[in-house]
Amino acid sequence: MTLDRRAELGEFLRSRRARLSPQEVGLIDHGARRRVPGLRREELALLAGVSVDHYVRLEQGRTLHFSESVLDAVGRALRLNPVEREHFHRLARPWSGEEPPAEQQVRPGLRRLLESSDVPAYIVGRGTNVLAWNRLAAALITDFSALPPRERNLARLVFLDEGMRELYEDWPAKAADVVAYLRLDAARNPGDSGIAELIAELLEASADFRELWNRHALKDKTHGRYIYLHPVVGRIDLGFETLRLPDDPDQGLIAHTVEADSPSANALHLLASLTAQTQTV
Repeated sequence: MTLDRRAELGEFLRSRRARLSPQEVGLIDHGARRRVPGLRREELALLAGVSVDHYVRLEQGRTLHFSESVLDAVGRALRLNPVEREHFHRLARPWSGEEPPAEQQVRPGLRRLLESSDVPAYIVGRGTNVLAWNRLAAALITDFSALPPRERNLARLVFLDEGMRELYEDWPAKAADVVAYLRLDAARNPGDSGIAELIAELLEASADFRELWNRHALKDKTHGRYIYLHPVVGRIDLGFETLRLPDDPDQGLIAHTVEADSPSANALHLLASLTAQTQTV
């Protein structure tokens, strides 16, 4: 089971047409009733300067042999942001069918870096799999070592573990971010059957995931902040930075940051102290 890129391409383009109105793009709306929201295919083709048949073949995935200039024109007409534009080009390019990706391994040096860090940090691989973590990350989020390897997955945890809903002050925002990143990751790794199976599982098991997945939102994991409601030390406001590995960009080291001398810094220090005590018992 792998990603159906032609279907994904069509759904993505339809979702982006649906969010644009004729008025927004300078077209005259003659008041005729529209069967679907947003721009019609012929209106989008007009804006992009391509024939209607050309655009329809693109949206229906009948061929993946379009020039960069055509893709650029359609992207501009749809007002795609840089992340969406890269995603669109990736989906619309021919794909030869690569070999299934090899299992990801974390270098010993990176594990030592995690262990020496005094902030919660972990490494995420393809399909939001958590590949490695330090003790503070386990104390903050969940004890990954107590989970079967298959369950060490951020998307699975966020949508299938009820405790995650209580951990994040704004769980809907966290859930939306995870889905937007997973969709981007799936397109980057179309031959990864594990990602496709994960998506199928979550579509079946979680109504929240289905609703978010159907939005076709895209977001790369770069930096940001989440507020945790930890059951022991309380509210912790943490930023995060994602560091990509040059020799394996599908691995990202997520390191949290905290404002010095803040209540969150005190809470994090307390969590670290409790974690150290537990380790020595």
